[in-house]
Amino acid sequence: MSFDTAIFAGGCFWCMVQPFDTYPGIEKVESGYTGGHVANPTYKQVKSGTTGHTEAVRITFDPAKISYKELVEIYWHQTDPTDAMGQFQDRGDNYRPVIFVKDAEQRRIAEASKRHLQESQLFGDAKIVTQIEDAQPFYLAEDYHQDFYKKHPERYAAQEAGGREQFKQEHWGE
Repeated sequence: MSFDTAIFAGGCFWCMVQPFDTYPGIEKVESGYTGGHVANPTYKQVKSGTTGHTEAVRITFDPAKISYKELVEIYWHQTDPTDAMGQFQDRGDNYRPVIFVKDAEQRRIAEASKRHLQESQLFGDAKIVTQIEDAQPFYLAEDYHQDFYKKHPERYAAQEAGGREQFKQEHWGE
């Protein structure tokens, strides 16, 4: 069996794990940091905004069971693609929405999907500002951030109540 990976940033990584974790073909979803200039950053460093990193998830998946295109579609449903400086109550560059692509094929799929979303006018005249960037080293977050929604369901629910669920309901009917 040959696995592939995808990296997405869409606000707090705690909220980005569960939506992907529940699909068949997903081997694992890991919380971490990417896109910055500091090797092996800590949560405290990333949160300070001095590392250039954003919180992200790295998804290991079986492309025979779920495609990268499907993952990109799931990603759109988790984020506000019109907000460049954070997601919902999570504000700042370290929470910006980004699709990190590892090769030309992922870039082609992500760009086509972004174009399609813009043309759909689901968000009216608002510009889809989610960035598509080349993947950079991915650094795993500390253990207490991994599978946060399973370890701390009450805190996870409070984080989701910060506007993400309402937004999903309003725009995607979820």
